[in-house]
Amino acid sequence: MQERATLIWNKLTRHRTTSWHGYFESRFEAMSAGDKALTVFFGVLVLAAAAAAWLGLENRLLVSVPADGGSLTEGVLGSPRFVNPLLALSDADRDLTALTYAGLMGIDGDGNLVPVLASGYRISPDGKTYTFTLRKDAKFSDGTPVTADDVVFTVEKAQDPGLKSPEQASWDGIEAKALDATTVEFTLPSPYAPFLENTTLGILPANLWRNVSDEQFPFSDLETAPVGAGPFVVKNVSRNASGIITDYTLGASRTYVLGRPHLDRISFSFFSRQEDLAAALAAGAVDSAHSLPGADALTAPYAEIFGVFFNPNENAVFARAEVRQALSLAIDREAITADVLGGYATPIMGPVPPGSGITETPVPASASRIKDAAAILEKGGWTYDSDARTWKNKAAKQDSLSVTIRTSNVPELKAVASAVKADWEELGVPTDIELYEPGDLNQNVIRPRKFDALLFGMVVGRDRDLFAFWDSQERNDPGLNIASYANKNVDKLLEAARTESDPAKRVQDLQQIEDDISADYPAAFLYAPDFLYRVPAWLKGVTLPQITTPSDRFASVAGWYAATEKVWPFLVPGGNAR
Repeated sequence: MQERATLIWNKLTRHRTTSWHGYFESRFEAMSAGDKALTVFFGVLVLAAAAAAWLGLENRLLVSVPADGGSLTEGVLGSPRFVNPLLALSDADRDLTALTYAGLMGIDGDGNLVPVLASGYRISPDGKTYTFTLRKDAKFSDGTPVTADDVVFTVEKAQDPGLKSPEQASWDGIEAKALDATTVEFTLPSPYAPFLENTTLGILPANLWRNVSDEQFPFSDLETAPVGAGPFVVKNVSRNASGIITDYTLGASRTYVLGRPHLDRISFSFFSRQEDLAAALAAGAVDSAHSLPGADALTAPYAEIFGVFFNPNENAVFARAEVRQALSLAIDREAITADVLGGYATPIMGPVPPGSGITETPVPASASRIKDAAAILEKGGWTYDSDARTWKNKAAKQDSLSVTIRTSNVPELKAVASAVKADWEELGVPTDIELYEPGDLNQNVIRPRKFDALLFGMVVGRDRDLFAFWDSQERNDPGLNIASYANKNVDKLLEAARTESDPAKRVQDLQQIEDDISADYPAAFLYAPDFLYRVPAWLKGVTLPQITTPSDRFASVAGWYAATEKVWPFLVPGGNAR
């Protein structure tokens, strides 16, 4: 009975469909030519409207997300030699190392420390032991897994005095131990809150490097064809007739633990002169470059400060607080940053770079700076001898007040020194400038402390550890306290900031350090430079953290993209477009 009913129903529906089709066909055939044309026109119009409505609905509901594909050509000064986290010296070395290697931790586009090869870590209550767990899917570019043994090998190689790694000082006295294949433990001789920054060090594959001697380390083929666990892998290296690398091509790594980068390739072209790099960028031969000014440049603060550091051991006049203060207040920092540095810097009055979470020491008004500086000298017992055109102080047994600025023979610092000289001579302080080549300045001026005033820059770093620059124990070479500064309260604060695990308390300590040092005027702090990065308009997703070295511009490189695609929101991880 059921089969018969089904058969009858199928016949009826087939007949009904055929009947309706025949009905409309016969009605259409009965129309005049004009009616047919109108019917077709309105039918097409209805279909087009429906399609447009559907597309509009899609556009409202679908979201744009980065799509894979595209390539970027970056121009860089210099040529790489050591694409190796233990030996990288130049900016070109560090750029390629940052892209091909990865550490337990890394930094994101906001400058925050985030786990990369590590899935997480624990810190012991005494702050001396750090235990990291590796991600089980962490792999080197050759497909081999990243293990705790690789981490221990890398750290011990950094500590090896025979290798003479620039990273040796950062790992001195720290014991690294593999607890199992995916767990590594670091034991510090004493608590050191900024230690996590150390763990951004790129990890080497132990199986490839273990049998390479210290002497052969710099000459291994792995220096230019690295095997790391970073977001990109080496695809091609080009050299000129002299064997110098001219071009480098990197491809997106499909084994990168945080996911394949969107860009397929990043190519590097290397230049020996900044003028050539600027010309290549202007001509479109390269897409991007850093440290070239331009209205379209992205900017980020450098974790670096510049100032004129006073040395009372070389010139006793700088032992007098009113002299240091007056010289500092006489400088027109606003004019230096605007006119000399093109606006790509921030005026400062203290030792802590902007963006450190503290209230910065205010910069004095430009209009009254000379008058205010002269009043400070007069209050300290100085009188201005208009005939000799200098300040004198009989009580201080100073025949006259004069300054010699020593600095590096590079265009920026020469220009800044000239601006400072003009300001001090406006105050009535005769000023000379002596220029040195960078190596000569370091070896024969800074290390032996042979200067009375030094125009110089300090790279403070993201960890804001100012100990080496201002602790009284660091006054002599190889210490970095070039102002020979000594303040017991500051010493205590510097030590506390290094060991304090509470970030809020560390900021409080840093604030007090800023306030105390700036009040003592051991230097005429001048400015914190901006980092400039020229990128093409089509490149999206570029975010810059505070910069310690130019390679930090690649902190968010895995998220850079050249194209987008539309997808339904439920297909986007977390429900949001990236």
